[in-house]
Amino acid sequence: MKRVLTLEQAKAVAAAAETFADSHNFKVVIAVVDDGGHLLYLQRDHEAQFGSVEVAIGKACSAVAFRRPTAAWEERLKEGRYAYLMMPGLVGLQGGVPLKIGGQVVGGIGVSGVTSQDDERIALAGADRLLTITEGNEA
Repeated sequence: MKRVLTLEQAKAVAAAAETFADSHNFKVVIAVVDDGGHLLYLQRDHEAQFGSVEVAIGKACSAVAFRRPTAAWEERLKEGRYAYLMMPGLVGLQGGVPLKIGGQVVGGIGVSGVTSQDDERIALAGADRLLTITEGNEA
């Protein structure tokens, strides 16, 4: 059975990411996409730079398209493997994480606005929330 990421779940993921960001006074953009890379939910802190909107969406889409955190690509680029930059849809910065239900990728979360390492921490907080609500059968 194909699992899907609902709008309600996407909002819960974004809320958890926002809570983490707020606790560190980070001003970010949070994007949540479905398994086809289509935007389900976007929020931007009023103090976050607007340039981070497309970056956050791109990170979320990249995490879904390649079924792995974008941190994996940032590591390859740090090693000098710049050919990866030619891959369509690839964002080689941390902050994009696939969202899974029952081991199946159902979407992605992308965060942009602070350092890529902190973007990743925020995204992981959101992804962790999805695991909690789906494993605990919460809404």
